[in-house]
Amino acid sequence: VQLQASGGGLVQSGGSLRLSCVASGDISNINGMGWYRQAPGRQRDLVATISKGGSTAYVDSVKGRFTIARDNAKNTVYLQMNSLKPEDTAVYYCQADYYSYSYVGSYWGQGTQVTVSS
Repeated sequence: VQLQASGGGLVQSGGSLRLSCVASGDISNINGMGWYRQAPGRQRDLVATISKGGSTAYVDSVKGRFTIARDNAKNTVYLQMNSLKPEDTAVYYCQADYYSYSYVGSYWGQGTQVTVSS
């Protein structure tokens, strides 16, 4: 499985960005997907998740501002980020949960930088 993330960039506080993550390879065993972020000097933290059926969950700090969505036909997960704040600045990573007889674990994308200026 390969995950290719895109959509990051530099935006002013209050602005919006939409991240995309396209999955390829052996995607039939992908279940939940999510977005994580890692700011400089900090650990990688969960931002939002979405199940294969579309159930979503968010960390409190982004509720009401970020929306995770999934298009199974396009093998793509999105993160719409509105009302961005400087504290949202981080490298954002997409993640996929994978379940098969031979492997159970996570795959990660390469990360995309989001910078929010004040």
